[in-house]
Amino acid sequence: MALRRPELLRLLLLPLLGCRLLAVELTSSNTKPVVQEFQSVELSCIIKSTVTPDPRIEWKKIRDGETSYVFFGNKMQGDFATRAEILSRTSLVIKNTTRMDTATYRCEVAAPADTKTIDEINIQLTVQVKPMTPRCSVPKAVPVGKSASLHCHENEGFPKSTYSWYRNSEPLSADSKSKPHNSSYTLNPATGTLVFHAVHKGDTGRYSCIATNEAGFAKCEEQEMEVYDLNIGGIIGGVLVVLAVLVLITFGICCAYRRGYFANGKESGESYKTPAKPDGVNYIRTDDEGDFRHKSSFVI
Repeated sequence: MALRRPELLRLLLLPLLGCRLLAVELTSSNTKPVVQEFQSVELSCIIKSTVTPDPRIEWKKIRDGETSYVFFGNKMQGDFATRAEILSRTSLVIKNTTRMDTATYRCEVAAPADTKTIDEINIQLTVQVKPMTPRCSVPKAVPVGKSASLHCHENEGFPKSTYSWYRNSEPLSADSKSKPHNSSYTLNPATGTLVFHAVHKGDTGRYSCIATNEAGFAKCEEQEMEVYDLNIGGIIGGVLVVLAVLVLITFGICCAYRRGYFANGKESGESYKTPAKPDGVNYIRTDDEGDFRHKSSFVI
């Protein structure tokens, strides 16, 4: 019985290459590629050894525990059909990457003529996303000695952004040793929160925040924060004026009562009297009626 071509090739190569080369084996030049969003990236999958002349190639995507085909049956699948291609027989090139492309990609090669017929390799792709313009919250006016909280945050960047604050275009250091001696604030770069524990006049200024990650940065517009002095004398004077007005109002009401302006009106004239009983009519009240009824009497 004639030998098949793959088996004949295996027998011819066995003495020369050894048993190890009869097993399909994969390798990669980069198993953890990183790319910025909207750029192209190559997922390297290289057949290091095989005796099968035409092995079957498959690519799969694993994201959030779900597996889907990228390349199967010698053609691209899904949305990869318009933005991906096979390079150098086995490597995968993805064009115009998006944040949804961040996933584990598995390159699988089936080589029926090899003693080990299947091998696979995982490629972990990370697509970095530039931060969006952060949302900044700055109080417009704060009295001297009071606390003030400034907030800065954005949700689009990947990896997560870190935050830095600026006053009048000058950076505010998160390191306490680098702070001005008269400043009292806490800056958290991870959350973007800037807290002044007790503001002073020198904290007045235009504040802005920058969100930064490996893909880039974004800045919010400057917002003014004014620190003003509390007018203690004015506050006390205002309270005294209000008290004086209340005293005058109370005094006026008392005088009005004394002069009778608020007295209830009394009925004038004689007191109301029960009308006289006509002659010949007797009013009799019965127990069951609860009211009066009259009874006529005739005098002869």
